[in-house]
Formats: sequence, C-alpha cells, structure tokens
Amino acid sequence: MGKAMRKHKAKLGSKSGRDLSRHVPSARPGLPKRPGFPERQGLYDPANEHDACGIGFVAHIKNVKSHDIIRDGLTILENLEHRGAVGADPKAGDGVGMLIQIPDAFFRKVLGDTVTLPQEGAYGVGMIFLPPEAVPRAQIEKMIEATVAAEGHRVLGWRDVPVDNGDLGYSIVPTEPVIRQIFVANDKKDRDQNGFERDLFIIRRTVELAVSAANIDAARGFFYIPSFSSFTVLYKGLLLSSQLGPFYHDLRDPDTVSAMALVHQRFSTNTFPTWSLSQPFRMICHNGEINTVRGNVNWMAARHAALESDLFGDDLEKLWPLIEDGQSDSASFDNALELLVMGGYSLPHAMMMLIPEAWAGNPLMDNKRRAFYEYNAALMEPWDGPAAVAFTNGRQIGATLDRNGLRPARYYVTSDDRVMMASEMGVLPVAEEKIIEKWRLQPGKMLLIDLEEGRIISDDEIKATLSSAHPYEEWLARAQIKLEDLPAPEGQAHVSASLTVLDQQKAFGYTQEDLKFLLAPMVANGEEGTGSMGTDTPISALSEKSKPLYTYFKQNFAQVTNPPIDPIREELVMSLVSFIGPRPNLLDLEGTSGLKRLEVAQPILSNDDLEKIRRISDIEDNDFHAFTLDMTWDVADGVAGLTARLDELCNQAEHAVAHSHENIIILSDRNISAERIAIPALLATAAVHHHLIRAGLRTQAGLVIETGEAREVHHFCVLAGYGAEAINPYVAFETIEEIRARKHPELDSGEAE
Repeated sequence: MGKAMRKHKAKLGSKSGRDLSRHVPSARPGLPKRPGFPERQGLYDPANEHDACGIGFVAHIKNVKSHDIIRDGLTILENLEHRGAVGADPKAGDGVGMLIQIPDAFFRKVLGDTVTLPQEGAYGVGMIFLPPEAVPRAQIEKMIEATVAAEGHRVLGWRDVPVDNGDLGYSIVPTEPVIRQIFVANDKKDRDQNGFERDLFIIRRTVELAVSAANIDAARGFFYIPSFSSFTVLYKGLLLSSQLGPFYHDLRDPDTVSAMALVHQRFSTNTFPTWSLSQPFRMICHNGEINTVRGNVNWMAARHAALESDLFGDDLEKLWPLIEDGQSDSASFDNALELLVMGGYSLPHAMMMLIPEAWAGNPLMDNKRRAFYEYNAALMEPWDGPAAVAFTNGRQIGATLDRNGLRPARYYVTSDDRVMMASEMGVLPVAEEKIIEKWRLQPGKMLLIDLEEGRIISDDEIKATLSSAHPYEEWLARAQIKLEDLPAPEGQAHVSASLTVLDQQKAFGYTQEDLKFLLAPMVANGEEGTGSMGTDTPISALSEKSKPLYTYFKQNFAQVTNPPIDPIREELVMSLVSFIGPRPNLLDLEGTSGLKRLEVAQPILSNDDLEKIRRISDIEDNDFHAFTLDMTWDVADGVAGLTARLDELCNQAEHAVAHSHENIIILSDRNISAERIAIPALLATAAVHHHLIRAGLRTQAGLVIETGEAREVHHFCVLAGYGAEAINPYVAFETIEEIRARKHPELDSGEAE
C-alpha cells in the first residue's frame, strides 16, 4: 500500500482542470467594474488558485547598484513573454512584476523638500494599491497612519506613484487601483533594521486585517499592499511584460538603481488574473503549483494556538489569520516564508524547511544534513510542487527547485560579477566570452547570492553550515522515538471483533470488486492492481446506491503538464515518513521544546503497530499517553444519534487533551455490532480534527484512526488530508489474511500485509 500511496500523494478536494480565466467576458464600459475573484459558486472556488509562469532574476554579486540591473530585469520579462498569457483583450495579461532594492537616491530626488528622509535603512517604503473612490481611499490611508503610530513609528509622507495607463487593455483599465507609496521612519531607538523590518511586517498585517474586518465594499478587489519594507520595493500589476516599464515611470528613471531585480511573468492556471496576485510577492516568485497547499494552509492555522516567539512577543496575535482565504498557492507560500524569516530563521534555512530536498530515501546524504531535515520535518510539512522558486530579502537572492525537479531553472555567472537566473536560457543577451559558469538548478538544490558578503554560496556550503549550526542529531535523540524501536506488546495483539470477517465486510460496504480487483492483486503481487477501463457510474451525490463518504471527494491538483513519476525517482524522492503526537513550536529556534514525537515509517499501521501505540504509556520514561475513543453509536438512537455522538466525540477528545493530558487520540470503530453503527471514519476524523483546531489543542495531540471502512489508497489519502496522522485498516488486514490463507498459503501474514 505504501508505494501506491506515494503515487496518490496529492491533497484532496474538487477542482476543475479548465483555465476558467480564458472564458470570462472582458470588462467593457457598462459592465460591472469590480476586479478580483468572483464569489465561490458551483465548481469554482477562489481557493483553487494556481499559476504556471516564467521567473527570473539578475543580480550584481558585489552589491553594486545600477540602473542597468533594472533594464536587464525588464529585458528578461520581455523575453519571457511567451510564458505569460493574453486574454480576448489583446492588451490584457495575467500580470508581471519586479522586486528591487529601495532606490534611496531616487526617492530623495523625487520627494524633494516635501519629505525629509532619514539615512538609508532607517525608513521603510510601503507600496499601496488603493480604491479609486476618494472617501474609502482616505479612510484606508487614515487606518494605515493610525497603525504606524500605534506601533511607535512615524509617517514621513505619501507619494503618488506616476503611471501611464494609456497602453492598458480595455478590460484592465476599470480594475486599475490608485497606487501610492507611504514612507515610514524608524522611531524606535532600540530597533535595528531587522527589528524595524519586523515592525513593518506587523503594521502591514494589522492594516490588511483591519481593512478586511471593516468590510469596505469599494475597497474589495482594489486594496492590496504589494510591499512594506526597509529593504525592497515591489512594482507589479495586471500588465503584459512589455507594459511594466512604460506603466511605471519610476522604472525608467536612471536614478532608480538596484543591485538585484527579481521578475515574474504570470500564466495563471485554473484561475482569474488580478492585480494582487501578479508576482513577485514580498519575498518570492514561483513557477509551478503547490499541490499540497490546502493541507499546508490548514496546518498553519492549526499551529496558531501553540506558536510562541521571543522576537514577536504579544505581537504574534496581530498576524492571524496568517494566510487569508482566496489566495493563490504562491501567495500562501510567501506568507509562510515571511513568518519564518521574520520569526528569526535565515532565508535559506526557511526555504529548506518549506521545500526540503529528498532526504529520507537518499543513502548518500551525510548524517548531519539528514538530522537537520528530519528534525525540521516535525516542525513544518513540505510544500510540495512541482515548483521553482526564486526568493530574496533584499540582502540575499537565490532560487531553489523542489525535490521532484519538474520545473526548469537555469543560470549563468559572468566575468563582470553578475548572475542571471531564469526559466530558460537566452532571456538576456550576454557575450559568450563573458560567461564563466553556466548550469541549471537540480532537484532539491539551491543557488544563493549573498550581496552583503559579495559572493555566491554553494548548495553544499549552505547546507553544511546550517546543519552544523545546532546539534540536530542530539536534539533528535532526545525528542524522537521510532515506532519500530518500541517493544512488541505482550499478550493479545489486538481486540478481536465480535463479528465475523464477512459480517464486518458487509457492515463497511465491501464489494466483490474490492475483494477481487483491489485487495487480491495486492496479496498476490505486492502492488496495487491497475486497469484502463473508464467508469460510467454516476457520481456519489446522484447515485441510488450507498457509497462510502470518501467517494464524494476527488484529487485536488493543478492540471498542467506534469510528467508521470517513474519508479526510480519515486523511491528516491517521495517519502511516507510520518509523525504522531504533539507538534513542537514552529518558532522555537533553539530546540528548547521538551516534546517527544513518534516517527512511523508510513502512516498505514499494522494491528501490532497500533497496539504498540495503544499501550505506549506503559513504557517507562515515556511522555506519550494514548486514549481510545469509540466512534460508533447506538442503533436505537437512529439518525439523530449520529449528530449527538459526533458532538460527544469532539467533547471527549477536547477533554482528553486539555484535562487528562492525553497526547495521542485513537478513534476506533471496532465496537461495531448489530447494536452499534460506525460513524463514517472520515466524518469523525474531520470533526475531531477541526474541533481541536478551534479549541487551540490540535498541535498538542496526534490523531490515529482505527477503522474497518478504509481499504483503498484514495480512502487513506482523504483521511490524511482531513487530519489523520496514521490509519489502521483492520478489516482490510483481516480480509487480506483470509485471501492469503485461501489462495496463497506459501506467504506468511507479514508478507501479505
């Protein structure tokens, strides 16, 4: 089952594979002028936003600022035009942008005597998209100014960003925001620039949440803060690549200088283009899809109650919800990266946590690096692609490729100390004799240029430095317990059900198809059976037959050109290693947490493995305490009994974690009988998972499911997607044992399972 699960690793939900943006009527005079996403309706959900694009950057290794870098960035964008998209309106693109260092001399020139800027680094620049209507625009500006003052800093002044919209498409002009820049002075003497940057992050999030809570109708779809930083400023919009320079006058001024330019040409898939979702974002630009984004976002929300940070202190509460509804996968990733970097992680460390290289199946990796990844795996689950991500904080710039390596990223280094990286070669004309290195990013590898140190830092040096920064091997030995190392339980391995195997199969809706075409090939060949027939059965919601709840859910993925994963890469790249139990504080940089975590090689537990977990509290010097909850209800209570039992189950789980300090909850339907009906395992799992999130307790306990209902790979994946950390499909195992004894007596039970 393990190999099959790796092939079925995408998170779940429903998604249309069509690029809906190409079928939306263009806005003409007389049509509604509200930009942004439509409301959730039918098969469309704004949460299903992905994009596949062109990315690139150009940087001077020695941090020499020049306008040439800006020009080269614009050239890269123009040469990536084929990676963007054009709608029915020939002048309507999916969005482009450029992130650069703050051009201090330029701002001093254009502000003149109206605003007196302090020294470089002692002020921040906010790029603000505002609604065209004057009253709501003034309301939002006052909210921003009040928030800056409340955080102990001072507004120096505002600037109208000069733009030329004469070349914008007829469908884009009605969606164009008013673009202004705000200048904020660092008025806290005890704040260095990193601390000031953190304050600007808090100010931005506070304003964003306040404007959202104010429900200003005229601001919806217009208001957005592209950047608010003392290091960088972001110019972007719903433009074609050739329009960015002409649109923003600032980018054409020779005094606009930078040592780096991060650029992005967007091609949105399954999505509606908007000004706010044009890239880059505040720290990254991204080509690909984060296919695990729904699970990533849910777990970020679950961590909220357990987060603590010496750097943020009480201000941490001002950031939540960290990831707002309706954002794209790239925007959500950017939010997570911001939290990690502002919370004290270095930029490459944070990127290695979010996009780790393949470590679990790599026997050649040194022990220190493996320990680094294994320790951080319990802090943050990977944001899996395919993805190529370029990133910067204004002092370092780099790019990384996810462990699948399914997105192009090529770079070259020149003799005049410049580095160019893009989705393909040829985006910037360079004389061949100037190129001293030309290569491509490899799966899981990182390219990093430290502008302050004036050098390129190799992937090996980055990872050797970070993996040696803390004693990760010692931290693992102290905090991690492997299930396989625990002693086998004494006595009866598991509780025998009162029903026969056939009765259990009937109770959980097993069919002849399940036995013959699903489980039998697994016993005989050790792999999932394959077939090529289509299906003409009605979807579960319209079927007259009783279907398992799992069948109401489908795989959620961005339907683009992802090649199939071959078995060799699958074995190396993909991992089923899972962790059960309390989750450590994500912002604990020094490994001070005393929490233990239980590592399992895969989330499908044998009966013996489950019994180890059930009796884990019997082991001396062990911090785990497992508690089993019954997810069946009395048949005499009828349909109403289901709701009542679900509520009771959630309350029991909350009490067990909050008051009895149990840290592994086992939901079990083994008590099924003629008098007791099993709650669908998916329903019970999701209910308990989300109830514990609402109670702020989810990261304090693991969730293990003991169910006779799950038997297909899809079932396990849906359960995992809705909060299960491990699953024991005991009826599937009993059925497998029955098939083995009848048809394959030469196999022992362990081989069959």
